[in-house]
Amino acid sequence: MNLTRFSIEKNRISLSLLFIVILLGVSMYKALPRDSMPPYTVRVATVVSNFPGANPERVELLVSKNIEEVVQEIPEVKTVSSQSRTNLSVVTVELKDEVKPEDLQSIWDELRRKLQAMDNLPQEVTPQLNDDDIGVVYGIILGLLSDEFSYADMEDVAKDMRDELIKLPDSAKVTLGGVQEQQVVVEFDSIRLGEYGLTVGKLQQIIQATNILDSGGEINIGEKRLILEPTGNYDTIEDLEKTIIPVGDKGQTVYLDEITNIYKTYKKPARNLVRVNGKRAIALSISLKEGANIIKLGQMVDERVAEYNRTLPLGLEVIRLASLDGYVQKSIDNFIGNLLQSIAIVLVVMLMFLGLRTGLVVASLIPMVTIMTLMLMGTITMGLNQVTLAALIMALGMMVDNGIVVSESFIVKMEEGQDRFKAAVDTCQELMIPLLISTLTTSVAFLSFYLAESTMGDIMGPLFVVISFALVSSWIVGLTIIPLLAYYFIRVKQKKAGAEKKSIFDILQKFYVWFLRWALKVRLLFIVAMVVLFVVSLKGFGYVPFIFFPDSDRNMVTVDINLPLGTKIEKTRALVERIEEHIMENLKVGENREKGIVDWSSYIGEGPESYDLGYTADEPNSSYAHILVNTSSGDDNADIIKDLDTFCFDTFPNADIRVSLLGQGGSGTPVEIRISGEDQEVLYTLAAETKNVLSRIPGTKNVMDDWGPKLLKFVIDIDSAKAQKSGVTNEDIAISLQTILSGFKAGTYREDQDSLAILMRSGTFEELTLQNLENANVFVQSSGKAVPLSQVAEIVPQWGYAKIMHYDLARTVTVSSYIHEGYTASEVTDQIKQWLDEQQAKWPAGFGYELGGDAENTKENMSAVISYLPLSGCIILFLLIMQFNSMRKTFMVLTTIPLGVIGVVIGLIVFRSYFGFMAFLGVISLAGIVINNAIVLIDRIEIEITQFNKPPATAVVDACKQRFRPILLTTFTTTLGLIPLYLGGGVMWEPMAVAIMIGLLFGTTITLLFIPAMYSLLYRVPKG
Repeated sequence: MNLTRFSIEKNRISLSLLFIVILLGVSMYKALPRDSMPPYTVRVATVVSNFPGANPERVELLVSKNIEEVVQEIPEVKTVSSQSRTNLSVVTVELKDEVKPEDLQSIWDELRRKLQAMDNLPQEVTPQLNDDDIGVVYGIILGLLSDEFSYADMEDVAKDMRDELIKLPDSAKVTLGGVQEQQVVVEFDSIRLGEYGLTVGKLQQIIQATNILDSGGEINIGEKRLILEPTGNYDTIEDLEKTIIPVGDKGQTVYLDEITNIYKTYKKPARNLVRVNGKRAIALSISLKEGANIIKLGQMVDERVAEYNRTLPLGLEVIRLASLDGYVQKSIDNFIGNLLQSIAIVLVVMLMFLGLRTGLVVASLIPMVTIMTLMLMGTITMGLNQVTLAALIMALGMMVDNGIVVSESFIVKMEEGQDRFKAAVDTCQELMIPLLISTLTTSVAFLSFYLAESTMGDIMGPLFVVISFALVSSWIVGLTIIPLLAYYFIRVKQKKAGAEKKSIFDILQKFYVWFLRWALKVRLLFIVAMVVLFVVSLKGFGYVPFIFFPDSDRNMVTVDINLPLGTKIEKTRALVERIEEHIMENLKVGENREKGIVDWSSYIGEGPESYDLGYTADEPNSSYAHILVNTSSGDDNADIIKDLDTFCFDTFPNADIRVSLLGQGGSGTPVEIRISGEDQEVLYTLAAETKNVLSRIPGTKNVMDDWGPKLLKFVIDIDSAKAQKSGVTNEDIAISLQTILSGFKAGTYREDQDSLAILMRSGTFEELTLQNLENANVFVQSSGKAVPLSQVAEIVPQWGYAKIMHYDLARTVTVSSYIHEGYTASEVTDQIKQWLDEQQAKWPAGFGYELGGDAENTKENMSAVISYLPLSGCIILFLLIMQFNSMRKTFMVLTTIPLGVIGVVIGLIVFRSYFGFMAFLGVISLAGIVINNAIVLIDRIEIEITQFNKPPATAVVDACKQRFRPILLTTFTTTLGLIPLYLGGGVMWEPMAVAIMIGLLFGTTITLLFIPAMYSLLYRVPKG
């Protein structure tokens, strides 16, 4: 079927279809989801187990190891790691990248069943699999601030806000952070209880027996079955206070509040705290529904915030803490601006080099193909984000190639005297298959990114889809609408013998033909020179910095604070407040400071919900804090980081404080070394040596390990003989110490929808210190008799590990480091790897290391793409053989791929850019474009020989002259069209743009000379 013939003869059908596509594209564009990056599948879950009273060694031995062994039974598991610390085990499970999203739930369900069936865990341990919220981004976070209202009042307001925000159409989930847990305290004096013949245990039993929450069953009355609901449970604190307590032997009773002090209070110490701009706050984190528009959600949230600030009582304020919607809006606006600039540049190039009529005809392809691509994206619900918009920009230069080649062929045929209709139809007949093959080969070049089973594959996979949509759309439009428009609007005079054109292309073509004839005369030498130049360029890669993935350019800085485990939350809060004072005095934007920190929020004890793909909170702990800093601009981030880094290092030299940018796509710590072995002491020593060496390498900062410093603890060494003689049991000692030090739960008090714990504790719990702990009384629960602790036990100080980490079932210490600006992770990794290789030979048997961080990410993600490159290569090879039915011609096309690398290296060095995942993407893209140029050039040589019966030497030169303008125009449009992406795409897209622009300039120039020389050599064409 000849598409051009159908398009012209059935022009009303063609134009109607075009009109429908435009309408659908415009309407679907408005409804497309919008986000920062494409969604990707998170194949990670955690198994959390509480083991009260157990030290890290017991948690490791009795809980973590057993769970790890069960997890390993799941065949889809990629890695399993664990953290064992006092009272807690956290096992992290990561599945293999090839696991499909639709299979995740069945795998987690299988793991959940295996965990529930475990019978080798301590009785009080129940592992909980957390797989629901992993990978969810809470892109919008609000803060409810007040220094006047109580936490309880703020919580009531926050809950009302949550109920309203969750009703928003695009809102998936709303969580609260910084809410202070309340409890009812029953405070007693053990000596006074003894006077009444009571013990703590007896009092607890009475409270629990009174506060019944169960139903009394059901009774049959006639034809009905009615529920029996006994009273007695506590509906108010007064009910608890008036609990009747039997005392003595003669049936006497007293009310509970007569022998204890009962009151409601906030739990101390607090589990977590949120502060915003130095004020107490509660955070509300909002996540986006799948496939929804975060910009639209942000607009609705803004309306609610404005309403809240109008109606809330004076003293309460609501502000934004994190605004992914604003960043997405800015990114999309920038990319759409880049896209429009690119379109304008391509239009100008078309008009300049093709003339007004031809330029407008070819340039009309751009909006038509762009709208058609948006329509196709809408049909599969693929949204707008940095990746899909960049794909459209990348496709711009490629998509006009079909229009240029078709119009050029049409003009040439008309200049030779052909009828307008026949020229159009013959053009389609001649170019339909070659353009389809070149379109498919360019598209298939990106296939490996779509198939790659890795996080980067998920993120960059849409490139293949969007570029394929654009190129196929371009092929369809290029063979239907463009010939139709050319048929009606392009006017060409028949070429006369001796007539000379003096266009810029004729001037360039004159120089080109001169170089071409020279290259054909010395073709073997020229080909060898190109091979040598390629080898030299590979050496040049050693001078290009390697950065796997750059940090985010979002106007945001993070401060992560990790103090030694066991640090009181009050001390962590004091440190955070000192940093906040520095921000307020030296960095806060105000009347006298335009650039700096706009606002900040501090999360103490527990980090916020994941507000960006590049942020993952540490495990909740009183020694942990996270400060989220919003800056005036992404350009100001470096100065703010430098200031905060210096202040924190000088002021808190013993604290681990990391001031950094967000990563892109969760890239994590740049440098990581995992050292594994069984002996803890040896492992600890090796990690310390590695940290010392790593910290001395230029460019490293915040060098740390994930075990942390050892902690001092106190062991209550019970003398069994003395305890038995005194009538004291181990349980008496445990209950007495718990009562004195922290209290213990005696039931639950329900207040509206909330459940408040009833906590029993000694009235002296806050006053007790280590010095007088030995003199504390242990009460015998059966009789109330008091015995000094020192009489039955000895308090022994002991140093122990704060955490014990496992990686793939082996004890592992991970030493990590961040990188100063101006250095790269690869430089640091190369240096530390040399030292590690030398040292590993001296390490005891069973100890080894492996690299994590950027080195591991690079290996996994690059390997995932590279593993599918042979498939892409085979498809391209098959397409080329289909096109040419010749191995020699196919070989010629494939030899052009490395030629673009020459320009890539030169471009990255000259523009002082870096090589990484995005530059690698540029190289793959470049290969597809260079192949495209080679196909149309070789195809034209064959036409000159077979259809026009020209001698091979003449055919080679004439074919190059005819394809010179289309190939050069494609190069110009692609290169110039990428300039806005280079200037406005940020550090993420810059290396890719440089790789394609400069690589294509060199690749095209060389291809225009290399292909004719290679053809002449392989087919033994006589030298002209």
